[in-house]
Amino acid sequence: MSNKVYESAEAALKDIIHDGQTLAVGGFGLCGIPEALIAALKQTGAKQLTCISNNAGVDGFGLGLLLETKQIKKMISSYVGENKEFERQYLNGELEVELTPQGTLAEKLRAGGAGIPAFFTPTGVGTLIAEGKELREFDGKEYILEQSLTADIALVKAYKADKAGNLIFRKTAQNFNPVCAMAGTISIAEVEEIVEIGALDPDEIHLPGIYINRIVLNAHPEKRIEQMTLKAEAV
Repeated sequence: MSNKVYESAEAALKDIIHDGQTLAVGGFGLCGIPEALIAALKQTGAKQLTCISNNAGVDGFGLGLLLETKQIKKMISSYVGENKEFERQYLNGELEVELTPQGTLAEKLRAGGAGIPAFFTPTGVGTLIAEGKELREFDGKEYILEQSLTADIALVKAYKADKAGNLIFRKTAQNFNPVCAMAGTISIAEVEEIVEIGALDPDEIHLPGIYINRIVLNAHPEKRIEQMTLKAEAV
């Protein structure tokens, strides 16, 4: 097994990022996003990128960084309502957007990683989502055919990895990260801790190292919160 641990996010991306690539980026909102890898991706200057991600970050953070520099040509996403620059570019025709129901997006990535080219789902039947897609009936119910998704590069965030790339996620930060990693031809994991092979309990591993090609340590991520709501102090 070759060494999967790279000294920095910049080093992990240096020889594999090119214009026009498709990237799958983990996270849900700002929870569990690969902060350092996204920042390093911005520094590569790569353009005309297609990004598959549930969200598009926020202004000035996450994928919002790449929108500000207009490095993203197309977003394949579910919820994008927290980014004003995204809205501006889309309404001005500067950004292609493929809105996808959240569960369908997750299954598209999972299926792509499993080598399944397409699947039928009832989600979106009778809506704009179904336009131009094959419609079939099973047991009296209508379904539309959705093609799966794969990516040239996957950028994901995990809590802990061993040097073989086996990953452990923390709580809701798991979200889209495993399916993004599965769908990537080259998958890079940004983690808060790296341990020796054999140090992880096999029963605690969420994603096997076979899906991870490179590992980057980011011991102190910022972990921003999109919207913090606190209980009012009692008078």
